[in-house]
Amino acid sequence: MFAAERRQLILEMVRANGAVSLRELARVVQTSEVTVRRDVRALEAEGLLDRRHGGAVLPGGFTRESGFPQKSHLASAEKTAIADLAASLVEEGEAIVVGAGTTTQELARRLARVPGLTVVTNSLLVAQALAHANRVEVVMTGGTLRGSNYALVGSGAEQSLQGLRVSRAFLSGSGLTAERGLSTSNMLSASVDRALVQAAAEVVVLADHTKLGTDTMFQTVPTDVITRLVTDEPPAHDDRAATELQALADQGVQITVAGQGASASGPGNDQSPAGRQPRRDMPLPGQRRTAPGGPSPLRNATASLAEQQAGERARVAEMRRR
Repeated sequence: MFAAERRQLILEMVRANGAVSLRELARVVQTSEVTVRRDVRALEAEGLLDRRHGGAVLPGGFTRESGFPQKSHLASAEKTAIADLAASLVEEGEAIVVGAGTTTQELARRLARVPGLTVVTNSLLVAQALAHANRVEVVMTGGTLRGSNYALVGSGAEQSLQGLRVSRAFLSGSGLTAERGLSTSNMLSASVDRALVQAAAEVVVLADHTKLGTDTMFQTVPTDVITRLVTDEPPAHDDRAATELQALADQGVQITVAGQGASASGPGNDQSPAGRQPRRDMPLPGQRRTAPGGPSPLRNATASLAEQQAGERARVAEMRRR
């Protein structure tokens, strides 16, 4: 395929989907990600699209929201790794809220194995993933169905969340920056996500590296409200994503990174928890390594998972006593 043909196809895919990953573009045009990245730069120079971490979007800075079928194929390996790790944070008997999204849907599939769990959600897909789980109670909000992402939105959804209190909220979105926090492209979805946040003692954001540094129209969770970010490790060349992670850590967000480079995973690789390290701390820009035997250089940004889970168990127990 000639360069002009590749670029035309790339442009058509971005226009059709709103946002497409470099991996997916390379698969469709049957070339390497390096070549696709060069094509994307050329199209950006012509003002036909904008580059984002690990992909390309419609021009204009604030992207329109892709439909669920398109989202479900973007960064699928990364979402699997993030969901595996996020599920390990949930304890037996907890009460949590889970927002709408393809990453949270992956999380819900894993939560089906946690006994005694109560999950409050506005997502039909999350509820469906948990519908046949033994000893997991699912509580649906009210609201109006938004067909593009199978979520309940509007005043009915928000009012049903009033007076609710749970230990944690698990949310995803369209973009995440240290400056504005989590954001989405739809006003109704943003309003419900804010109501979900108000119901939770802690907020856990699930976002793959392609969303880092991306800013969309409606803020859902300010950075200072985010307790923890669960993400995958950005590719080595993605300096902007690594810098964004550092900025988030500097503002007090705990950064938990799926190990073994989830972004490098591909078809045929073992995606089960046994085939992948559940977590790996990622050195962030500007951090110094300490001498052997000294404290971890990432202690403030990413404490050990065992310590974090112990603290979380104590907080959940305290909430139950109340």
